[in-house]
Amino acid sequence: MSVPDSPPTKRRDFRNFLQSVGYAVEGFWAAVRHEPSFREDLIFVLLLTPVAVILPVKAVATAVMLASLFVIIIAELLNSAVEWTIDDISLEKRPFAKRAKDMGSAAVFLAYINCVVVWGVILYSNWHRIETLEFLRWPLQFLQ
Repeated sequence: MSVPDSPPTKRRDFRNFLQSVGYAVEGFWAAVRHEPSFREDLIFVLLLTPVAVILPVKAVATAVMLASLFVIIIAELLNSAVEWTIDDISLEKRPFAKRAKDMGSAAVFLAYINCVVVWGVILYSNWHRIETLEFLRWPLQFLQ
């Protein structure tokens, strides 16, 4: 019995890393150009990111709020990849293809629910600091 040849090993060097970064950037801009729902999600994230940073909450809470926003972007990218792959294979209506697309949409929906819950819990638990709007006074305390 012969031993099957092992697959060729990928080279792991800095040039390979830069290539991988290039592919990631290409994928991001492809989603921006070709996916309206990704652009909407990106606008949502870009609008809420400064809010998360400026709110008077602890750094960990800010990080969790930002992470919940990025989960939306990640879920939308994966959903778009699934949809494009299925559409590339065949545009005819197939029940399993519909199920896969629906599951991708459900992932995005759950990412939004996660974001709402995370933000709701953090805002509720810090409301005593937020309601005074003291953090919006100028000059900011860390500038004095």
